[in-house]
Amino acid sequence: MYDILYRVLAIIIGYVFGLFQTGYLYGRMNNIDIREYGSGNAGTTNAMRVLGKKAGIITYFGDALKGVFCGLFIRLVFDLGIGLDLSFVFVLVLYGGLGVVLGHNFPFYMNFKGGKGIAATSGVIVSLLDWKLIIIAAVAFFGIAFISKYVSLGSICMVILFFGFTVLFGQLDMLPISNSAHAVETYILVFLMSALAIFKHRENIKRLLNGTERKIGEKKND
Repeated sequence: MYDILYRVLAIIIGYVFGLFQTGYLYGRMNNIDIREYGSGNAGTTNAMRVLGKKAGIITYFGDALKGVFCGLFIRLVFDLGIGLDLSFVFVLVLYGGLGVVLGHNFPFYMNFKGGKGIAATSGVIVSLLDWKLIIIAAVAFFGIAFISKYVSLGSICMVILFFGFTVLFGQLDMLPISNSAHAVETYILVFLMSALAIFKHRENIKRLLNGTERKIGEKKND
């Protein structure tokens, strides 16, 4: 009974953290609705293209940190506060992370039109406190984005590898959920986050396939 309640609370906590829309709020400070410009997205890439590099950097860290802070808050409440099993706390951090991504992508006060969740997901990865996953995610995103010049491709590859290596490390007893009843649940949660990110990038995928996706630094044709 309590286990179900803890899961629901973790998602709700995460959703509340996810409602902090850095790009949207930064745009409002500059008297614009970021969703009415560029790609219409409230995330890092569109903020950078519309408002400049400073806006992009602020938006990224703001959106990533809500994933980090949510994870820390959940650990504070459920680990230090209630003293739950470490593997269950790990799962609750992921439930919170899923909530953060949902709050970021579908904020109720913005008519459920937010971002694509990549920065938020990167923050969730950091909140898991596993250096292996953090390094793999960082190398995947920055390496592929640098080589291909496509932010979207780096983002998609990052979430795919996040899922793949979470399963691999879990099966190799390299994560806190190894040899526990929470392993499959962990894989499902990471799969949902990764699948959601790919779904939100469906238009980018179409443009990548037909060669019309904008590269880093590429100006939009009039």
